[in-house]
Amino acid sequence: MDDDLPIFYEQQLDPDANTMAAFTSEDPTDREAFEAHWEKIRNDDTIVLKTILFNDNVAGYVAKFLREDDPEISYWIGKEYWGKGVATTALTQFLAVIEERPLYARVAKDNIGSVRVLEKCGFKVCGEDVYFANARGKEIEEFVFRLDGE
Repeated sequence: MDDDLPIFYEQQLDPDANTMAAFTSEDPTDREAFEAHWEKIRNDDTIVLKTILFNDNVAGYVAKFLREDDPEISYWIGKEYWGKGVATTALTQFLAVIEERPLYARVAKDNIGSVRVLEKCGFKVCGEDVYFANARGKEIEEFVFRLDGE
């Protein structure tokens, strides 16, 4: 919803969250770029995007999109909601409505919280890659995860 976007913007300004997520926009403070990005993804029929609520507060979002024709999931949780099971619960609920398999996810190797969330939701490491992380200003190693059908 439109009302969620200012919250997403504020959440993605947190330097610790950016460092942990690693693969962020080039300049998180660029409000114009933020709004253009969200306009684009909200109007893309191939993307499934849901707001995550925790105690009636916007805690973040979860999405499915295509990366080189492979369906991939991504999520963002505001730092104030870390360590409360929000990501695991949200991703579990999201996966119940996204029937497409396999699904992929990518995460910085040192983002232990997201690694654990993906593992709890049934994703398995299927590869590794190196990718430029805007938030860290360098290439970093990442895990590639895959979730197969039951």
